[in-house]
Amino acid sequence: MPIEEFTTANFFSKARMHVLLFVATLLTTYYVNGLSYAITIMIILLAHELGHYFMCRKYHVPATMPYFIPLPFPPFGTFGAVIKMKGAMPHKKALFDIGAAGPLMGLFFAIPAIIIGLFLSDMRPVPADTALYLGLGEPMLFSWISHLIFGTLPDGMDIYLHPIAFAGWAGLFVTALNLLPIGQLDGGHIVYALLGKKCDIVYRIGIFIFCVIAILVYPGWMVFAVLLLIFGFRHPSPMDDVATLDPVRKVVGVFLFIIFLVSFTPVPLKLT
Repeated sequence: MPIEEFTTANFFSKARMHVLLFVATLLTTYYVNGLSYAITIMIILLAHELGHYFMCRKYHVPATMPYFIPLPFPPFGTFGAVIKMKGAMPHKKALFDIGAAGPLMGLFFAIPAIIIGLFLSDMRPVPADTALYLGLGEPMLFSWISHLIFGTLPDGMDIYLHPIAFAGWAGLFVTALNLLPIGQLDGGHIVYALLGKKCDIVYRIGIFIFCVIAILVYPGWMVFAVLLLIFGFRHPSPMDDVATLDPVRKVVGVFLFIIFLVSFTPVPLKLT
């Protein structure tokens, strides 16, 4: 079979849609929260997806370049980014590495963004008129970092996040969602690689808990809960479904589950 010659024209022909969506998302994030937010959140999202993409290349799993999803509305200016993988995973090692690489790379940029952004943020009184006051739920990891920088906040005071800090918070939010141990999310890949077909029990428990949160705690999760009910119960098996993971990957898997627990917040946005 002849090999298609690489040319600049071929590359840009295939990458045109990805580049256009990247530029569009850069513009919508800039429109919603300004330049520093736009650059930071795009770096975090791009790092996450390229983590998946390069691991797919390593294991010869066909995958597209990232598709960014622009959304010209607050609070984020984007629905994130995705890559599309084609074909079966060769083995659990590949499944684990591909699933884990995205969250790890996203965190590599999100945590420094939180730290830098918090140093640039201000502590101010909560406004008397809170009709349009948007509060953010603080996952434990974000709270720990903010406490190290600001200490205990006096009553009636709050941290007004610099756009870079908000981008870091959004990156942590995206990481937590992707690490949900359900279906074909990153966390679902990791759980399957760790537990094999026994992961079905984890998926069912995870979906049940998430639906309870959506119904009783934060109705804003309802659309995502419905998607999990439709798509979250099954995971395709890799071609080699027998070999187990080495101890190092098992430790990384446990570490990422802890990261999920300290990064997820049941109520991400609070209008008061």
